[in-house]
Amino acid sequence: MVVAIALVLALMAVSCQFAEAQVRSRSGQRGRQVPTNPLGRSREVIESGRQLYNSSCTVCHGLEGTVGDRGPALAATRRYLRTSDDDLFGAIKSGIPGTLMPAAALPDSDIWKIVAYIRSLRSTASDEFVAGNAGKGEAVFRGKARCGDCHMLGGRGGLLGPDLSNVAAERSLEYLRQALTTRRPIIPHGYQPVRLATQSGERIEGVIKNENNFSIQVMDRGYKIHLLNKAEVVQIDYGTESLMPYHYGQTLSPGEMQDLLAFLSRQVRQ
Repeated sequence: MVVAIALVLALMAVSCQFAEAQVRSRSGQRGRQVPTNPLGRSREVIESGRQLYNSSCTVCHGLEGTVGDRGPALAATRRYLRTSDDDLFGAIKSGIPGTLMPAAALPDSDIWKIVAYIRSLRSTASDEFVAGNAGKGEAVFRGKARCGDCHMLGGRGGLLGPDLSNVAAERSLEYLRQALTTRRPIIPHGYQPVRLATQSGERIEGVIKNENNFSIQVMDRGYKIHLLNKAEVVQIDYGTESLMPYHYGQTLSPGEMQDLLAFLSRQVRQ
């Protein structure tokens, strides 16, 4: 009897361990999808997919993944039922029963290119495989590029710019690349450069954190916060450009730029 009970308990333990392993396996698969696109996700494939999408899919969906007359936006931040390469390929190739989504009369290679483009619209930098040496990229970040002068990362750095500790989970790789190389036409709220003078003769230079008709809150370059009534301010000069440099395409070598992107693409808050 004792042997029988021990055998039953052993079988129950093995069964539980197997079930837990299955749960962990399924959770891991849901948490991180393995790309199955045979064409990969290179910039050339994505650009070709963009052109195919804009010429073939915009009867229903909007240009560049925006909302269309009959189809939803494919680049929105909402949750999607179909997120994997295979799910998207099947929806495009065979359509979605019970909806207005028809089957596409396109070669499989073209469908895979469209899949790559749609995935690129939704993915963040942490989803991408980014070539480069992240260790060298950190050296560029904290050294030659001087990103840490304004940005906090992992508890180290400045406060004038956004915290980048989770940037890879919040921004796409293309967004990061453009932020380093392209002038921003719109300055984000909370980062408007300003110079002002007060009635007492004090001069303050920094970024506006908050402002209304009666008061203004400014963080200066030493990270000190100034709370001022508009009545005591005699001069305000608003900067026309963001403090974020956009010349890194010229000041960094191609290798340094790639290493910096590799480093930034790994910045996910744990």
